[in-house]
Amino acid sequence: MDLRLAALFPDLLNLYGDRGNVLVLQSRARRRGIPVEVLPVGLGHPLPDADLYLLGGGEDRQQALVAPALEALRPQLEAAVRSGAVVLGVCGGYQLLGHAYYAADGSVLRGVGLLDVVTRHPGHRAPRLVGNAAVACVLDGVGTLVGFENHGGRTWLGANARPLGRVLAGFGNNGRDRTEGAWAGTVFGTYLHGPLLPKNPAFADYLLRLALRRRFGDVHLSPLDDRWEHAAHVRAAERAGVRLRGA
Repeated sequence: MDLRLAALFPDLLNLYGDRGNVLVLQSRARRRGIPVEVLPVGLGHPLPDADLYLLGGGEDRQQALVAPALEALRPQLEAAVRSGAVVLGVCGGYQLLGHAYYAADGSVLRGVGLLDVVTRHPGHRAPRLVGNAAVACVLDGVGTLVGFENHGGRTWLGANARPLGRVLAGFGNNGRDRTEGAWAGTVFGTYLHGPLLPKNPAFADYLLRLALRRRFGDVHLSPLDDRWEHAAHVRAAERAGVRLRGA
C-alpha cells in the first residue's frame, strides 16, 4: 500500500505555508508504514496520476497566473475525481475549485467547477475577513477545525455544494451565513490556513483514509501519538475564543 500525493503549483500557491499540509500528510502516512510519493506540478506540466491533489493559497496575482494552467488540467482533474481521487483547496485554491472568482478590479478568473461555489470580491473599501477561526465540521469523526483566515473574497455555495462546517468563531465563507468551506464527494475547499492540517490531525487522517480508499478500499489507520497536535488544536481554538469540551 502506498500513497501518491500531487502538490499543484507549490511555488505560486504557498502564501500561508501550505507546504505544511503536504508534510503533515506525508508524515502521518509514513509513521504508519505507508510510503508516500510527492509529485510537484508546475505551470504547464501534465497532471500526474495521484490519490490526493493539494492546492494552496496565493494572492490575486498568483491566482491569475495559475487559473489558466488549472483550467487546462480540468478534464484530467475531473477524471481523477471520478476515479475517487481527493482534492483539497485552501483559500485561493478553494476559490479556483469553484466556478469563478470575481476580483476587486473587475476581472474574472474562471475556476474548474469541481465545487458548486462562486466567489466575489466586494471591492477594496470592504474590510477583509481576517482572524482566528473555529468551525464545527460536518465530516464524521473530525469534530472541530481551527485555523487562521485572511480573505477579501466572499464565497457563496450553490445547491450542489455542502458547507464543510458551521462557524463557531470567525467569518467563514462570506461573513454572513455562518458557513465555512465547501465539499462535494471527495473535493474539499476551506479558507482555514496557517497551515491547516498540522493543527487538525483528525481532518488529515480523514483525507488519508479517503485517498487510500481509491486503490485499496477501506483502510484502518492505526492511532498516532497526537498529544502535541491536540495541544496545538486546543490552543488555536482558544485564540479564536472557543473552549473545546474535554480540553
